[in-house]
Amino acid sequence: MKLLVTGGAGFIGSAFVRMALSGTEDLALGNLDVLSYAGNLENLVSVSDDTRYRFFKTDVADAAGVEAVFAEFQPDAVVHFAAESHVDRSIHSPEPVIRTNLNGTFTMLEAARRHKTARFLHVSTDEVYGSIDEPHDADEEYPLRASSPYSASKAGSDLLALSYYTTYKMNVSVTRASNNYGPFQFPEKLIPLMIANALEGKQLPVYGDGMQIRDWLYVDDHCRAIRAVLDKGRAGQVYNIGGSRALPNIEVVQRILAATGHDETLIKYVADRPGHDRRYAITSEKVERETGWKPQVEFEAGLAETVRWYKENAAWIANVRSGAYRDFYEKNYGAR
Repeated sequence: MKLLVTGGAGFIGSAFVRMALSGTEDLALGNLDVLSYAGNLENLVSVSDDTRYRFFKTDVADAAGVEAVFAEFQPDAVVHFAAESHVDRSIHSPEPVIRTNLNGTFTMLEAARRHKTARFLHVSTDEVYGSIDEPHDADEEYPLRASSPYSASKAGSDLLALSYYTTYKMNVSVTRASNNYGPFQFPEKLIPLMIANALEGKQLPVYGDGMQIRDWLYVDDHCRAIRAVLDKGRAGQVYNIGGSRALPNIEVVQRILAATGHDETLIKYVADRPGHDRRYAITSEKVERETGWKPQVEFEAGLAETVRWYKENAAWIANVRSGAYRDFYEKNYGAR
């Protein structure tokens, strides 16, 4: 199978690429990534010499560039991760999320339609459901109530992808996952930011009262679910993917402090994010029933592994924070 992954140098995308290439199946994998601030080829050092792997430095919103990749690679399936995914960045500067998340998804869908790509899986987020009051959990039929430019752009791209199933009969599925965490995550999201700051003895900024509730999903569990949907999911369907472990943000921060040997004096409460959703909660019953997938990594074990990885990879954190990781592309691909 020829599998094209977009955003494969990002956090979740690179985890999926590493997992897909860890087996021995007959697979050719193309990674289409523009290498924005969160795209880091250092995440893929372990597979960079694999003869089944190819990298295409291309923007998903560049129609000509995407067309060239499809014409050359001729993928059988697409897993579309590429997105501007940080809520705060979307609040401060909405234009990039609209360009990448909406226009980029349109460009990818159009290329897949022209080339009659057999399978298209669009990766989305539980944030499209907005804040959900207890005791309810969102299933796939729950109304979309996006609160930020980021989540609105993802809700729009979900609907666009599903319209290609309805209108053009393309084999399109959508997955919506809860908050991911694990190694190689860019240190701007809650868990990697708090770990990196704690390891350096810096203050840990917590929005508002810290009682916003999120469901936590270890990145490798997410990647296993995506592969399960790619193999067994039905066309035109949405699949929620959750970790079944909902916790207030402040409790996650407290656990990180304990794991890194610090006390709560490092916590600094800051003004809350505009439009901050209070609670995310989804049910994964559908994907479990239809594909047999279940999360395997308990939050305690996943967090311990994540803290261990950040402790042992201080150079990776330093490269990301300094921007030096961007040199990796030129050093390793510039002359190719």
